[in-house]
Amino acid sequence: MNHEFTIIVPVYNEEDNLERVEKELSDYIKIASKKTKILFVNDGSKDKSQPLIEQICSNNNDFSYISFEKNCGLSAAISAGFQHTNTELVGYIDSDLQTDPKDFNLLLEHIEEFDLVTGVRANRKDSFVKNISSTIANGIRRSFTHDGMDDTGCPLKVIKTLCAKKIPMFKGLHRFLPAMILLQNGKIKQIPVKHFPRIAGEAKYGFWNRLLGPLMDCFAYIWMKKKYINYSIDKQN
Repeated sequence: MNHEFTIIVPVYNEEDNLERVEKELSDYIKIASKKTKILFVNDGSKDKSQPLIEQICSNNNDFSYISFEKNCGLSAAISAGFQHTNTELVGYIDSDLQTDPKDFNLLLEHIEEFDLVTGVRANRKDSFVKNISSTIANGIRRSFTHDGMDDTGCPLKVIKTLCAKKIPMFKGLHRFLPAMILLQNGKIKQIPVKHFPRIAGEAKYGFWNRLLGPLMDCFAYIWMKKKYINYSIDKQN
């Protein structure tokens, strides 16, 4: 049976988490509702993440990787993952594992009817500052995009690959994936998922880049919305 679902795992300096990532995702593959494989995208890590990724992939036939020459950011890692995916469905999860891979099955239940299904982190286990900055940023973004999504920063999503590959990515656009699917006249849905505290490694975003970054990205999104080309092929020979 061919793989049906690819999970992208962006990695940037996560050497302390990768052993747990291997175990959790290997366990998920065994109970996944779609035949699943894993694609690591090493975003120019400066620690020992790359040799650990290579070892994991050599031990597991369902794991593979691509590695950037230098750090390019989360949006670039997700975009590269989309472009290197050859399954019908694609998703992603952060390598800090603050969300549960098993919850992919909750999202996959709805993907036949929708083009993107995203998690909403219920009872978030982050610090007060992180929670409040994310809440403000989500409110700002929602007022610009009108996408109706409460938590676009949730690192647990499933997307139909044809739609994912049509998303023109720029830095920060990972927060706008639902809105970009709407520009394709696609359908989106959000589902509550579990959330856990970070166990190892360090968060890559602080208070200001959770607020100022999304605000500036909103203006980029508005420009893109005006210029966006949406088409579908009727016939070809």
